[in-house]
Amino acid sequence: MQISFLYFEGCPNSDSAIKLLKEVLSEKNIKDDIDIIKIESEEDAYRYKFLGSPSIHINGEDIEKERRNDEPLYGCRVYKTIDGYSGIPSREMILYAINEALIQ
Repeated sequence: MQISFLYFEGCPNSDSAIKLLKEVLSEKNIKDDIDIIKIESEEDAYRYKFLGSPSIHINGEDIEKERRNDEPLYGCRVYKTIDGYSGIPSREMILYAINEALIQ
């Protein structure tokens, strides 16, 4: 499984998001490395299909399925969760993306 964590320096939510990602991977007993990608420009945002900081990609796909066709964004990320809007993804969103990748 290819796991990427994308962020830009100074993102206030990147530490919480990477911690949550590591927790979920540990719970699922997934030991694959996390490719940490620092986005430094709008060009990087387009190259990596970056939807804002922080973003998580599993096998090259953003974990927020509904936004996969959105235009790249070099800015802060807001996730739509069942509890409202958040700067980090929900645990369920990460789990869903991992499970989706495992059945492919």
